[in-house]
Amino acid sequence: MAFMRTHSNASSGMGVAPDIRDTFLELQMKKAFRYVIFKIEEKQKQVVVEKTGATTESYDDFLASLPENDCRYALYDFDFVTGENVQKSKIFFIAWSPSTSRIRAKMLYSTSKDRIKQELDGFHYEIQATDPSEVDLEVLRERAH
Repeated sequence: MAFMRTHSNASSGMGVAPDIRDTFLELQMKKAFRYVIFKIEEKQKQVVVEKTGATTESYDDFLASLPENDCRYALYDFDFVTGENVQKSKIFFIAWSPSTSRIRAKMLYSTSKDRIKQELDGFHYEIQATDPSEVDLEVLRERAH
């Protein structure tokens, strides 16, 4: 029987699944994914990868993957062209906590956020969003430039 080692967060008791760092590096270095969505598995007491989006998926596909009434963490690899016509890419960490989600979920995600961010060292920008307008594509464009 194999045991998975998780890294625990003292304040919430939530650990981080071992494959989270590897998945992040695949997005960051290999450009294997357009986005990654993470969720807290309360029974396992850890943050796990819920979904990865293929590089061909759009920002609308990413937004559709965020639940309307529950919290998630996400990474999005945003490609854009600068004013000097240079292709660039910036990775956004998004803490999705819609106002309609349960208070317990908001608390769990809030207290576990620093722990997952330690594993995802290397993203460029962070967005805390409670409403779809706060993760509009235009928000990413403004932050990236």
